[in-house]
Amino acid sequence: MPLPSEPRVFDHQVHTLGLATDEALTALLDRYPEELFDINAYSYDEEGQVSLETGSRGRADGATILAEIKAGRLWVNLRDVQDAHPELWTPIHEAFQANARALGVTPIRTTGQLILSSPGTKVPYHFDAAGVMLFHLRGRKRLFVYPPDEAHLPQAEMEQVIMRTTTEELTYRRAFDADAQVFDMEAGQALTWPLYAPHRVENLEVFNVSVSLDFQTWETRLTRGAHFANGVMRQRWGRRPAAMGQTPMAARAALWACSLAMKKANMAENRIKDFERSFELGAGRQPAA
Repeated sequence: MPLPSEPRVFDHQVHTLGLATDEALTALLDRYPEELFDINAYSYDEEGQVSLETGSRGRADGATILAEIKAGRLWVNLRDVQDAHPELWTPIHEAFQANARALGVTPIRTTGQLILSSPGTKVPYHFDAAGVMLFHLRGRKRLFVYPPDEAHLPQAEMEQVIMRTTTEELTYRRAFDADAQVFDMEAGQALTWPLYAPHRVENLEVFNVSVSLDFQTWETRLTRGAHFANGVMRQRWGRRPAAMGQTPMAARAALWACSLAMKKANMAENRIKDFERSFELGAGRQPAA
């Protein structure tokens, strides 16, 4: 089924359910499985290029974690909301389904992550390897969405991210901002954008809470597998694959089938699965400035 060709903004009511209050978040952080936390801190040079540190929750309780997010420059993702927080996932998924029908999208898989982020923090220029609908629940944030073309997202760089040989962050130039569509998001809004469109985020001086719902269709699944196979062939054998926009769906399906065999044979080493964690919440060790 078709995917959005332009960013689209929708309204929702999930923010009215009381699930993003300090009390609700503190209780959730107390019980959320530690292995589902991703705790990131970003720093930037004068050209906007990013450095990443990752941390762990350690023994910090929910109140401590929430306080450190509010006082720091952290971006905390709580993964697998669809399993670990059904009270939130149910209304999010219902809102997504209504919007997906309006877009003509038929998902075959959906997952979610709850995002808690510090006032003023930023997420660097990156892309997501799935369709995304971002539901904003609290605070204000600004999203810059860029065209998903070769100038803003070289295919070879995209392949490396999909192969997990590098993180999602991409080469960014400030001149790209002239081509961005900019959205200031308030609680009660949801935003979706074209598949693989690069984007970056700036929080607007307040604590923010959002849910990122990732969805796969058969089109996105086949396209992702095709990029994986192309990346392996480029890396191992020096092949220069055709642009994905010039690759028909039947050819993408064949490449997707190849990617399954390549993954089984471990033909692309995952270089980010053991990313070293350099700080711990509640332990007095803050990320470097």
